[in-house]
Amino acid sequence: MKAGLIVAAILISLATALIIQVTRDGELVIPEGADAITVGTDQFASFPLPEYVTNQLSTEYKSYFVEVEPGIKIHVLEIGTGYPVLLQHGNPTTGLLYRKVVEALPIDKMRVILPTLVGLGFSSKVPASQHTLANHIRWYGNLLDQLHLSEFIYAGQDWGGPIAMGAFAKSPGRLQGMVVLNTFFNAVTEPGDLSPGHRIAKRPIIGELIFELIISLFKNLPQTQGDPASLPPETLALYAIPVEESDNAKAPLGMMRMVPDGPKHPTTEHMQVIEQYVQNLEIPVEIVWGSKDPILASHLPVMRKNFPNAPITVTEAGHFLQEEVPNEIASALERILKQVQASLQDQRQAQEQTQIQGTPWDAG
Repeated sequence: MKAGLIVAAILISLATALIIQVTRDGELVIPEGADAITVGTDQFASFPLPEYVTNQLSTEYKSYFVEVEPGIKIHVLEIGTGYPVLLQHGNPTTGLLYRKVVEALPIDKMRVILPTLVGLGFSSKVPASQHTLANHIRWYGNLLDQLHLSEFIYAGQDWGGPIAMGAFAKSPGRLQGMVVLNTFFNAVTEPGDLSPGHRIAKRPIIGELIFELIISLFKNLPQTQGDPASLPPETLALYAIPVEESDNAKAPLGMMRMVPDGPKHPTTEHMQVIEQYVQNLEIPVEIVWGSKDPILASHLPVMRKNFPNAPITVTEAGHFLQEEVPNEIASALERILKQVQASLQDQRQAQEQTQIQGTPWDAG
């Protein structure tokens, strides 16, 4: 009897310790940069990429950190010269998600910028409680300010959609054109979860046990693809290693919990602002959509309503369509850039004509 009680007490103690461990908030982990690198007129700390990344990436990229708040560093990859093109990933990947898209872009005409969201990749890791849409929007807006991005075209997927749009809404006029990938811009009006996985993630303790101990979120990413082979182990390593080998791997679960499950969720009020901003945009837009995405494929009709005049390319890709249909995305970005540049040219000609008409001529 006593032995049984002792065993039970030990098991309870171990279970308690495990729960305390997995539900910890996590610490701020600040990455260290190297020598300064010049970007435009500014200098930022460079970040030498590890070999498992350079084996899969062009050596032409600049790699650097932008400290958007004390201790909050966003890792940025950049390549090319020309008109700024901002490509934003979501959870749980990094800017490297667009590496195949970049290979298909004319980098002699585009300055392509690939930031990695806070908590993921080589960016700073923050406590789980700091993963809120408001925080990510603020950090992203500060990034745009520090890079002096006064105008650009953009593509975004997953959380890269709302986070970027939330920042753009605070600085109207910067966004000149965009390619919408599998993402969401609309506020929820009824209770409900985005997916069964998101419902599990919302449950305290259970979410931590499932997604931080039992299931590897990264190893299961191929299941979200049209072609699971599009995410082989060496590609998954690009996204998983920087998180799993850090002292804080809280971001993937934290970002799943950011997804609103009803009107009362803290994210919803910010999504309402984003929805209004998006629906009032008057810029060139194209949609490239993965129809095999088990999470967001069904949201295409909502996106059509947001952009009723936007051309749509529906593909057989899954959630991370950048890995499956990079050429389609690159082609859409090129078309958007041509429209933006043509519009800017028309504006300049109109301004010149106005100046000529307003010039007082000397009839002498």
